[in-house]
Amino acid sequence: MSTLLASTSAAVPPAKTPQTAGHRKNGKQWHPTRKAFRPTAGQTSYAKRATKTAQQAEVKKLETEMKAEKEEERQRRIQAIKDKRAAKEEKERFEKMAEKMHAKRVERLRRREKRNKLLKS
Repeated sequence: MSTLLASTSAAVPPAKTPQTAGHRKNGKQWHPTRKAFRPTAGQTSYAKRATKTAQQAEVKKLETEMKAEKEEERQRRIQAIKDKRAAKEEKERFEKMAEKMHAKRVERLRRREKRNKLLKS
């Protein structure tokens, strides 16, 4: 019977309790526990670094292309607005000239009519 109990207790390991750190020596329990300094922990292989830099270069190239495209579109819109304004200004100038010419012509006709009236009377 004792062998039966021993075999069953060996089959089921005792429940693990979470290990507590206890109090810190310096008394600053509110600070998180620090890990050991491992200087080689963050190092990556050259191949991984090279692929990462190549990928970053590709992304940067794509970004510059997109920015250039966006700037080109912006400049195109600005140029279209400038062209439209210039055309409008020129049209207004011609209208003013035509108005002036028309006014002068009307005045000239008026004077001619006056002369003719004087001759007829």
